[in-house]
Amino acid sequence: MNLKKYTDYSLRVLIFTGLKHGEERARIKEISDVYNISQEHVRKVVHDLVKRGLIESTRGRGGGIRLAKPAREINVGMLVRDLEQDFALLECFDKGTNHCVISPGCSLKHVINKALGTFFKVLEEYTLEDLIHNEEELRALMGMGNSD
Repeated sequence: MNLKKYTDYSLRVLIFTGLKHGEERARIKEISDVYNISQEHVRKVVHDLVKRGLIESTRGRGGGIRLAKPAREINVGMLVRDLEQDFALLECFDKGTNHCVISPGCSLKHVINKALGTFFKVLEEYTLEDLIHNEEELRALMGMGNSD
């Protein structure tokens, strides 16, 4: 199972932005440079995260983005669930016309559904705060310097 790049990028933007403090703001260019993601991709992700109320954006000189709420209030599992709309892990989950001949009596789809439920349950135990608890290490890896 793979998460979409969009979900990955969204989490990365939140991690980077979550490492900023007070009035300090992240900028699309620096996020793009750190993660080696195109500015256009980052811009689309930022726009979506603003619409979701997770970050706020200010234009102009001194502008940029910052978290719209505390990191402890941003649930990783809920975000991943919202961003990943298609979890058709087996062909029989597909709403199209391709159905497996044993689908009516198959237990595999129930096992996969249970595993998927557990996947989300575990993710929902974590917040953005949990992902940035090692702030000094992350800041050093991203070349952000000290938070002081």
